[in-house]
Amino acid sequence: MHLAETAADARTRARQWRRDGERIALVPTMGNLHRGHLELVSAAHRAAGKVVVSVFVNPLQFDREADFNAYPRTAERDLHLLERHGADLAFVPSAPEICPPESSAMRRITAGPLAAGLCGAHRPGHFDGVAVIVAVLFDVFRPDAAVFGEKDYQQLCIVRDLAARLGHATEVVAAPTVREADGLALSSRNAYLTPRQREQAPALYRTLQWLAEEIRDGGDDFAALGEAARRRMSEAGLRPEYVEARLAGTLQTAGPGDSPIVLLAAAWLGQARLIDNIRV
Repeated sequence: MHLAETAADARTRARQWRRDGERIALVPTMGNLHRGHLELVSAAHRAAGKVVVSVFVNPLQFDREADFNAYPRTAERDLHLLERHGADLAFVPSAPEICPPESSAMRRITAGPLAAGLCGAHRPGHFDGVAVIVAVLFDVFRPDAAVFGEKDYQQLCIVRDLAARLGHATEVVAAPTVREADGLALSSRNAYLTPRQREQAPALYRTLQWLAEEIRDGGDDFAALGEAARRRMSEAGLRPEYVEARLAGTLQTAGPGDSPIVLLAAAWLGQARLIDNIRV
């Protein structure tokens, strides 16, 4: 596995692969890798002959400095896992190396209208920060495919829209959410949970499952169902941020009879902000 710490080195390696006729798949991460990330790497191997994984804790997508400073950083372990799982290149840049200066046109890229509502309403500027760094990575590698997890469903939709707006031919591949045996979606932020909170956390997914069944059984008062879902989460010890039904493709608010829809939820549990979604 090649380790690139500069954009110039990474770009040179990618150009050589393209000259050799290789397809390139990109997996952007913020490190602290877990089984969910490694499933993204496996999906990238299925999409292309060369797999690139970026490991960069992006300061532009944090709305709180304390959250950025506390984010787990496990660089040595991450590189070991990536080598074991057959990544061809690990891109581990410093912030000055990859973050565009304030004057850069790249810095003026935005997440677009899909960032309105849901997590975008509760984390101002978060998705703009994601969009900027994804645009930089697309510019460096010109990947044929980029793999993102469905757990971050709003982000997935935003990146697909971003690729289209930038005119990239990159296929944005959606990888299914990876879960623990009790249903909790894998996330680096799960490390913030205490043992007691870890027992409570699956209530988020169970609530979404309950809500999906209610809708499949004919429930059509989405406002009342959403309120009931938030109440269920609160009773389980979570602090719900939102529970919403959106159209799967556009993220517009869904109503009775719409299909397909995705149910999205976010809730706090101690220091951990949990997000999840389920399709109906």
